[in-house]
Amino acid sequence: MSPRLFFIAILLSAPAVRAAEVGAGGTASDIGSSALQMVFGLLLVLGLLLGTLWLLKRISQPRGFQAGLMRVVAGISVGARERVVILELGNSWLVLGVAPGRVTTLAEIPRQEVPTTATPQAGQDFPAWLKQVIKNRGQA
Repeated sequence: MSPRLFFIAILLSAPAVRAAEVGAGGTASDIGSSALQMVFGLLLVLGLLLGTLWLLKRISQPRGFQAGLMRVVAGISVGARERVVILELGNSWLVLGVAPGRVTTLAEIPRQEVPTTATPQAGQDFPAWLKQVIKNRGQA
């Protein structure tokens, strides 16, 4: 335990020790200090939780060469729990079908530059766009 956390724990426990010394005949100020101690304890626990989550996120991010190895180009939901995802891996794109507990390679196409007008917009027909991209792969 770091000295800073130890000091905070001592400060937070001081009102509880004083309330125990007073006994059962406590006053309203004892109740207020106990509520204040509880709130500070809750805030301390929440702060530690958020700090730990932030640290885990920072540690788990890929770095260096691995960070640029794969990239999700596009994806769309085709069912309640099924998706079609285009994953860029090096100089090729993998079209993957993703379902709970299963990932299936649907197609592999060479990497392409996608103009902003060629990406499927919300409400457009993704399967038609995907067929067009696969058809155009031989022309590139």
